[in-house]
Amino acid sequence: MYMEEKILPQHIAIVMDGNRRWAKEKGLDYKLGHKEGAENLKRIAKYANKIGIRYLTVYAFSTENWKRTEEEVGALMLLLQKYVEDFLTSENLDNIKINIIGDIEKLNSGLQNSINKILERTKNNTGLTLNIAFNYGGRDEIVKAVKKIATKVSKNEISIEDIDENLVSNNLYTAGQPDPDLIIRPGGEQRVSNYLLWQLAYSEFLFVKKYWPDFSEADLDDAIEVFTQRNRKFGRE
Repeated sequence: MYMEEKILPQHIAIVMDGNRRWAKEKGLDYKLGHKEGAENLKRIAKYANKIGIRYLTVYAFSTENWKRTEEEVGALMLLLQKYVEDFLTSENLDNIKINIIGDIEKLNSGLQNSINKILERTKNNTGLTLNIAFNYGGRDEIVKAVKKIATKVSKNEISIEDIDENLVSNNLYTAGQPDPDLIIRPGGEQRVSNYLLWQLAYSEFLFVKKYWPDFSEADLDDAIEVFTQRNRKFGRE
């Protein structure tokens, strides 16, 4: 397999876009689109783990998604809870470590409880780290990091001179993880959508026209192949 012969990206981020449009084009209820999107996340996460990707971050629910109908928001909340609980009851987690990034304090207590259980159960797993961005916004993440740093300054735990890029990075949800090497957006849209705004500084982007439920393991292979052919300069030229 070519994956064994090439340098893989350490960290891949995906905007899981197009679930509703996928369902609409098939004449299905949008809930089935979100359900199939969640099933596809399981497939892609397991495959990414199998081929040796260290970190996979997926955009599941943004801070702006609260503007959707109450019915759809509720359906997405139930879907995440079912996804997490499926992992909790699974005997084989493939050594995947689950991590939720975002403001989970605004979620209902039942969902928070399920999240805390899966975080605890998988915390020592050493395979793929799967970051699920839920109630996440890039600007909100940066604001929260700034507040954490300002609090430390006010308590004289650090000085203003201590503030640098590393300090900011270490106060983000992704602290301790490398920034994404590759960001993939299925669905045909070509925008960032308030996703990983700090972390994407030198990420490679790939926009894919097919909807997320149709994004396959072969598509991930193709994306990685494109990535390996790019010349990442990091400002050196």
